[in-house]
Order: sequence, then structure tokens, then C-alpha cells
Amino acid sequence: MNSGADLALELERRRLLRLALAGVAAAALPGGAGSQTSFADYPFGLGVASGSPQADSVVLWTRLHHRSRRLSPPSVIVHWELAHDEQFKRVVQSGSALASAELAHSVHVEVSGLEADRWYFYRFMVGNALSPVGRTRTLPAPNAPVSRLRLAYASCQKWEDGYFSAWRHMRAENLDLVLFLGDYIYEYPAPFARVRRPSGGWVLTLDDYRKRYALYRGEADLQAMHGACPWLVIWDDHEVQNDYAGVHAGNSGPSDPAVGIDFLLRRAAAYQAWYEHMPVRSSVLLQGLAGLAQGAEMRIYDRLHYGQLASLYLLDTRQYRDRQVCNRGDASGSGNVDPDQCSQWQDTQRTLLGQRQEAWLDQAFASARPANWNVLGQQTLFGQRDLRPGVRRSFWNDGWDGYSAARQRLLGSMQQHRLANAVILGGDVHTNWVGHVKADYNDPRSANLGVEFCGTSITSRASGNGNLEALLAGNPHFIFAEATKKGYGVAEFTPKQLGVKLRVVDDVTRQDSQIETLASFAVTAGRAQVQRV
Repeated sequence: MNSGADLALELERRRLLRLALAGVAAAALPGGAGSQTSFADYPFGLGVASGSPQADSVVLWTRLHHRSRRLSPPSVIVHWELAHDEQFKRVVQSGSALASAELAHSVHVEVSGLEADRWYFYRFMVGNALSPVGRTRTLPAPNAPVSRLRLAYASCQKWEDGYFSAWRHMRAENLDLVLFLGDYIYEYPAPFARVRRPSGGWVLTLDDYRKRYALYRGEADLQAMHGACPWLVIWDDHEVQNDYAGVHAGNSGPSDPAVGIDFLLRRAAAYQAWYEHMPVRSSVLLQGLAGLAQGAEMRIYDRLHYGQLASLYLLDTRQYRDRQVCNRGDASGSGNVDPDQCSQWQDTQRTLLGQRQEAWLDQAFASARPANWNVLGQQTLFGQRDLRPGVRRSFWNDGWDGYSAARQRLLGSMQQHRLANAVILGGDVHTNWVGHVKADYNDPRSANLGVEFCGTSITSRASGNGNLEALLAGNPHFIFAEATKKGYGVAEFTPKQLGVKLRVVDDVTRQDSQIETLASFAVTAGRAQVQRV
């Protein structure tokens, strides 16, 4: 990177830090502080959301936005209310927050002092406009006995591949949480759109990313699901660029400084836009700014306790990873690789999570409760998947297979700390995969350390079912795979059992698509064995 780009990153870092600090202070504005702003157009067109729940707090989100034009005020005071009832007759807390133009007029209200394990309703007000009403909840206290956790996991919603009707059906699932595993937007211009075409071309600048998020956030079914319960969110690659790896560019759109696009500047813009549109705490942005110019750290990995029932680990497999190895011609991005022809494949120093996150996860496993469900929410397929079983081996180098030494370290940590009831959830590959987490994927007789459910996409296409039967036969730790159906998974945890249903729409190209259960599975607590039911 040239010195001009270095300076630009440093100036951007300092500017964002000042803005973020101002936003935190603004969140403490008293409820009586007001704004006389009025709008010709409805300013809550992107809906409301909540997320990052704890036992005593939750984040409430909205972004003021006009479909027809940009908001002109540099900052707007937005009022909010949190109540026990949907009619807001029993208001619990209220206040005001600053929606700043520098952060796209987004609002992140961190409401604290709440009761544990409790549902609430919330809304925002500005001028003469009232937002939709959202519903949210706090987590149970960490030591509280809990009888049930019902969450949905989902990923990969490509605008041009279909309609977001899966979110409409998810609202009827009676969920406590949604776990979104990445690829909230896609950065493509979509010249060959299959169903509909997103506005704009390549997404490269902060303004580009904001517009793409606004396009997706404008979807009524997605908005309604955001307003139904709190979300836990992590990112994958398309929030920035297809198949990027840490500080290394991927393979979509220009990223050569010679054409005016510096990848780290693009990534910094993408991370800021992600923050602006997700119900996450301001600390995510604040803590990240100090290291953003060096490629880290906008920390999104975390652990949450759902009473005594489950611990949820949110991982980041994009920001800290080493570059993919052994692509033909040393090309950027991903590819299929024969590990026997790649000397770097088993390099023990290569990492997918980064050293600091690996150490954090190992310490978290060391303190895990012996009877809990331990649920890892991460971006992609975890288990080994030989794409040419029975012939010369072939593995996709963008997933865990491309970082096999890092995967083995994680497996070793699970074994060392005797991690109980491990469940790995993933996305990215646009295909439902269900199987067992093995101590050694090259030895079918090795111990099962947990179970894995890698979900399909909300809309994004996969290559089809053509060779899945052969792949299942050649990778026996998997017991189920299906590539054509789109939707989400619903996981219900109780102290004795985990039940998972793969829910799929019948036709993603139709807005009125119906929903069905593709397959159901059960896992008994204390046994790392998944069975189809």
C-alpha cells in the first residue's frame, strides 16, 4: 500500500473513532431531549431490529432513510421506547439517541438494567414519524435453569437469485433467537440476474455498501423477521468481497490500486457499513478502529450463555485468516486443490481464526460447563469433504479443508477440554449438510466429538444434487446432504435433546412460495450421534 493510502486509512480511523465516541455519548440523551425534524417521506423504511442480547440488556437498531433521496440533516435526534406490552401502556425505559450522517443515520441503543429472560416491545419516533413495533428479549441469567432454546440459523441471501420469502415463514417458528451466519449482502453487479437485478454495479465504496444494505433491508419479509426477535450476527466474505482472506483481496470486482481501489480501504468501508446496518454494540466499532489500518480488529467473535442450557460461540473465520494456498497461477480467492500436490497444505502455522481468536476459544472451552450444549456458530462447512472420493483427492481451499491444521487444533482443544454436547452450525456452501464432528476425519473409526449442521441458503444457488450420493459415500461422517432447496434450519435445545428441522421453500423464484420440512434430526445429550427421525 502506498503512503497516501496509509494516511487515508489513519485519517479515516481517527474520524470514525470520534464519531463512534459521539454516538455512545448520544445514546445517553435524556428522554425529554427532542428534535423538531419532520420528514416528507417515511424515515423508517428500513425497519427496526434488535440483537446482541444479554441477561440484562439488548441493542435496539434502526436507520433513518428515504427511498427517494438522502436525508439532509447532518444529525437527527431519535426517540425510543421499550415496553412490556405492544400498546406501550407499560413503558419500561425511554430515551433519545443521535442518528449521525457520518454513520448513515443509524441508531444503536444499548438498553441496560432489564429483567432476565423477558420479552419486550420497542419502537422509535422522530418528528411526526413512528417506526414499526419490534419485539425482543433478554437472555436467561447465566446460572438459571432453562427448559428450552429455540433458534433458527440462516445465511446467504443473494438478491438476484430469488425472493426472501423464507423470512416470512420463519416468523411462524416461535423463535427465541436468529443466528445469521454471513453473506447478508452480495457485492456483485449481477449482469446475469436470474430473478431480479440489484441496483448499482460493483459494491466498492462506503456509499456503495450503504446502498446495497438499504436495498436488502427494504425487503418487507426480512424486516418483519428482524422485528420478531433478537438476532446474533456474524459476517462472511460477500459483506466485503468474494473469497477475501484477512488482508488479502478476493476475486470479485477491481481491487488493484492502479485502478483506484485499495482493498484495505474497501474492507474498512464494508466493515463500517456492516456495523451501520446490524444490531450490534458500539464496542464492535470502537474496539476495531485502533487496528483497522493493519487489518484487524473489528471484533465480532463472542460467547453468550443461555442460562444453564447452552453456551453460544460466535466465530469469525474471515478477518484473521491466512491467504488460500495452491490456487492455479497463484490466483486470489478459492479453488479446488489436490492436497498431495500442495506443499503448504499441512503448514501448521496457517490459521483460519487467527492466533488470538484460537487462544480465546481454547480458554472458553476450558471454562465450559460440563452439561451444557456448546453451540459454535461459524461461517462454513466444518467437516472434511473430499470432492473426488475414490480418485485423486480434491478439497476446496476456502473452507476448513483448506486450513486442516487449524481445524485439527480446534478438534484437539475440544478433546483436551472434553467439550460436552458440541454442535457446529455453518452456512456459506448453499447446501444442507448434516454429520458428525470427528477426532480424525481420515479415520472413520475415530471418536465423534460433536455433530454438525451446515445450512442451505436463503436464496443463493448451489451447483445441484448431481454427485451428492457419491460425496456422501466417500465422506461417511456426513449422513445427509441436499443442494437444491433453499431455506433455513430450526434447532430446539432442551436439557435432554437437540432437535433440528431443515425448513425449505418450494420455489425461491416465487414470492408466494410455501414452506415444508425437508428432513428432521435428533441428538441425545451426552451422545455425539445424530439420527434422522
